[in-house]
Amino acid sequence: MLLRSVPGIGEILSLVILYEIHDIDRFPRVQDFVSYCRLVKCKKESAGKSYGTSGGKIGNAYLKWAFSEAAVLFLRKNPEAQAWLERQANKYTKAKALTILAHKLGRAVYFMMKRKTVFDQQRFLIA
Repeated sequence: MLLRSVPGIGEILSLVILYEIHDIDRFPRVQDFVSYCRLVKCKKESAGKSYGTSGGKIGNAYLKWAFSEAAVLFLRKNPEAQAWLERQANKYTKAKALTILAHKLGRAVYFMMKRKTVFDQQRFLIA
């Protein structure tokens, strides 16, 4: 199972993610997938003007929970990931850094399932 190759995603989280996604091919782009997972904010704009964000309840709450849990568990016993999070926390807050990590995990899962490849932590932590 591809999802189990990600550190922090165990049996329960992988089943939740699989059952809630159904078929990854129904998402043509990674942006559509992370939006469905509630891992990005909805932008409110009209006539080219931006009015902030809204619609915090749009998307799948279970996937949001699963990727947030996976982000926290990814850091456990993973010094390379903890160093990455520390660098992000210096730029942003720690909460925002965890959100960024959950978003990155969501994108990684999308590409893993599309390409049918296993998780590569070295490539994941580069950016």
